[in-house]
Amino acid sequence: MAKTALLITLAVIGAVFIALWATIAAKRQRGAQGQSGGYPSALQTFVGFFTNFFDTLGIGSFATTTTIFKLTKMVDDRLVPGTLNTGHALPTIAQALIYIAIVTVDFTTLVALIAAAVAGSWLGAGIVSGLSRRAVQIGMGTALFVAAGFMLASQLSLLPGGGEALALSGVKLGIGLAINFVLGALMTLGIGLYAPCMIMVSLLGMSPTAAFPIMMGSCAFLMPIGGLQFVRKGGYDLRAAVGLAIGGIPGVLIAAFIVKQLPLLWLRWLVVIVVLYAAFAMLRAARSRG
Repeated sequence: MAKTALLITLAVIGAVFIALWATIAAKRQRGAQGQSGGYPSALQTFVGFFTNFFDTLGIGSFATTTTIFKLTKMVDDRLVPGTLNTGHALPTIAQALIYIAIVTVDFTTLVALIAAAVAGSWLGAGIVSGLSRRAVQIGMGTALFVAAGFMLASQLSLLPGGGEALALSGVKLGIGLAINFVLGALMTLGIGLYAPCMIMVSLLGMSPTAAFPIMMGSCAFLMPIGGLQFVRKGGYDLRAAVGLAIGGIPGVLIAAFIVKQLPLLWLRWLVVIVVLYAAFAMLRAARSRG
């Protein structure tokens, strides 16, 4: 019953997010305050499908999307964090609805960790949306190096294996809340929450399987909240974000219900290399503006 209520709440948040996003975007366009109008291009929609398809299969969407944006110059560097958090919000909600429904985890632990991540996101989005292009380039370049590090550690089987617990309590719960708050704030700068959340859950003795509803639920609740901060301040690319959303949802559904799993070893190595290249490119661009 409690899980059903959580799923309904998440669905309602998704619907409210769509309504507010559309309303605010329309007002900003009428006021000629910044975002380019029109429909997303076929490429922008494909990027949404591609990144969210592989995100559902375990590759991660933030680092891959940032890398594509950088290589194609599709989105101004300053607008990348807002575009990620806004555009990937609805596909991530779809992921969370699936995994919260099918994976068992203590409800109190799940809700508490999600709430901590949302609070961190609300704080972080308000700060990041007002940063200069150079500050965002430095932050995003660093974020990509962090993401590549997590990917490399995963490839080399260096991440903790975890335990069997399905709940946290006492000091461990307090540590989890503090870490997830920070991870929620860092997501607004483009540092994906999935890998560090998986590590946190495992180090605290929980089953790695339990990490899926926690990390997907955290992102699904925090991204609409943080995304609306970027929407309100115009700190994102409207067409690219819409493309991520439109392409991303079918990508999630196909990956979750039809494909389910793929041999991704070599693709992950390729992603590590490309993400490292994008990180260097971001930091080089920031240095040239310094």
